[in-house]
Amino acid sequence: MKNTTTVKECPKCGCSELGKGKHSGYSVMSPVNKMSLGSNIEYIICTQCGFIIEGYVVKPEKFKGTF
Repeated sequence: MKNTTTVKECPKCGCSELGKGKHSGYSVMSPVNKMSLGSNIEYIICTQCGFIIEGYVVKPEKFKGTF
């Protein structure tokens, strides 16, 4: 499954213009108790009020076996 969303509007303000953003620099999610560089985090964001609607790691497979 690719990181897709079915959300069509912001649940906070109702705006239908959504955008996609990501953390930059060293802001990666790292697995617990596993040697890995981790994965970038991407977000679906409302372009009107700035509410973060969804967040997910780009490479979820890096977190297998960590729970």
